[in-house]
Amino acid sequence: MRAEVNVQAKEERLGGSGLSAAWANYNFVFVFAVIFIVYFVINIQAVNWGALSNILRHSSVVGVVALAMGMIILTGDIDLSVGSTVSLVGGGSVLVFNATGSIALTFLFGILAGAACGAVNGFLVSILKMPSFIATLATMLIFRSIASWLMTAYFQLSMFRLDHNLPQYQLYFRIGNGNLFNFPILFMIFLLVTVAMVYLTTSTKFGKSVFAVGSNEKAARLAGINVRMTRMLVFVVAGALTGLAAVMLSGQMSGILASTAGRSYELYAIAAVVIGGISMTGGKGRMLGVIFGVVTFTIVDNIIMALRFNPLINDTFSGLILLAAILLQLAQKRGGAKA
Repeated sequence: MRAEVNVQAKEERLGGSGLSAAWANYNFVFVFAVIFIVYFVINIQAVNWGALSNILRHSSVVGVVALAMGMIILTGDIDLSVGSTVSLVGGGSVLVFNATGSIALTFLFGILAGAACGAVNGFLVSILKMPSFIATLATMLIFRSIASWLMTAYFQLSMFRLDHNLPQYQLYFRIGNGNLFNFPILFMIFLLVTVAMVYLTTSTKFGKSVFAVGSNEKAARLAGINVRMTRMLVFVVAGALTGLAAVMLSGQMSGILASTAGRSYELYAIAAVVIGGISMTGGKGRMLGVIFGVVTFTIVDNIIMALRFNPLINDTFSGLILLAAILLQLAQKRGGAKA
């Protein structure tokens, strides 16, 4: 009887009130709401559906990259090469489109090439046992270097540009910049990918393995989970998503400049993941939070522009928000430990 009372008391301490439980599980929604209200108040006369659509559109490419990053972080790893992967795969996707004139083949190439880049990272981390930070730092340098070399030395181009004369160009450009039912097409792609990733991480055996590896690798191994294969597959899936993002960006920008395409995406993706509530230590979080995290990050940029601050100060505010999100995670962890 006493044991039952103790268990019940512990559950009450952990669960708390409905509001505290909601905050613990969905604080990324509250953070998004506060940031959006600030944006609305500061920029009230300029807030309309067109402005909101631009926010959603500009969140989409980084959002897909953030989903990739979120899955990797759930396992306790990190990928610093996502921006360079966008550059390399994006440049290659432009070449494929110009050679074939097929949007479908271009998307297929982007996804497969991205998966190949992810497989390289997965091999280094899961098979060769390299720390993911070091392994992906190396491939970050390698992938962008290859992209720049292909553009300038091999193909002798100033930029990977889509061929405007191809029949499918207008449709490709519309995917990157147009709307469907008044919603940006890129954001609809982002939403579909998010739904798929939420299902993958919450309703499949593989998703449960991802959380198990991130929570306690040793326990996961003892439970019969193939930790190496799980890590390998996570990097491959993340690479495929990054490749998809690269094709989306090439349509949005009508091309890829290897030296700048995807630059700092790894930092923005990590920030969106942390703001979205995924723990940097792995094993805890919701992929759904990535949507709120990346849109919140984009809104902050718009707030800075509305206040007419010097654009060079943008990253200062972004960094402060990232630090605040990490401090929030630490506070929640300490609160859970005390409970």
